[in-house]
Amino acid sequence: MTITKWTDIVTDGPSVTIDKSHGSPFDRGNADFWYRRQPEPHFWPEGTYHGVKVTEDRMSAVEIAAYLAGYAEAEKFGDQKDYT
Repeated sequence: MTITKWTDIVTDGPSVTIDKSHGSPFDRGNADFWYRRQPEPHFWPEGTYHGVKVTEDRMSAVEIAAYLAGYAEAEKFGDQKDYT
């Protein structure tokens, strides 16, 4: 299996392609689970911690779905940072 930076998700409409690159909604959802943070949709358009953080109130439905898909994928695999 090859993992690329794109994945398909299904929303209320047709399947859409989402970005999995660093700072994307998918990436941030994945990272929030890894670091044991509660889900709080957001992303960084210029890469994590670069530029202006986009919060849930300014995200589209597809961006929120991408964040939640990233969180769910990480949760499925169950790996989380060990702080001990």
